[in-house]
Amino acid sequence: MKIYYDYFDSPVGKLTIFSSGEYIVKISFEGEDFDEGFFGKYFRSPSFINKDDGVIKRAKEELYLYFKKSLKKFDLPLLLLGTEFQKKVWEELLKIPYGELRSYKDIAENIGIPEGARAVGQANNKNPIPIVVPCHRVIGKRGELVGYGGGLNIKKYLIELEKGNP
Repeated sequence: MKIYYDYFDSPVGKLTIFSSGEYIVKISFEGEDFDEGFFGKYFRSPSFINKDDGVIKRAKEELYLYFKKSLKKFDLPLLLLGTEFQKKVWEELLKIPYGELRSYKDIAENIGIPEGARAVGQANNKNPIPIVVPCHRVIGKRGELVGYGGGLNIKKYLIELEKGNP
């Protein structure tokens, strides 16, 4: 299976965008290795090709507009790769409006597992498509910034960007 990838220089560092040719499947922050275990889990014998395919080009255009504060909602074809529970959490994240925040407990309640805040946090940690699937919009119940795969400085930047003052 061919996995296409290309890079996008963003205000939060170089992002690597991966696609199946049809769908965005992963976005990695700078410094994250190619997670061949991730791809091997979901794709048979993945081979990586550095090519700006159509869907990656579209993702780069939308990310550019997002960081310029001209895009409030991504419209990309996504292939969410994870467990059924993780996908349920990530689909709930996609419902959080631009510039708004939710707590891990809010997400847990919205998916019908009121005591599942910790599990929601673990699913957020495994989100393969950060920024587009906005796990940065999820905070602790007291409003504190907790956990983010790209680092809390990036989470803070994205929240501030959406508030209008990065």
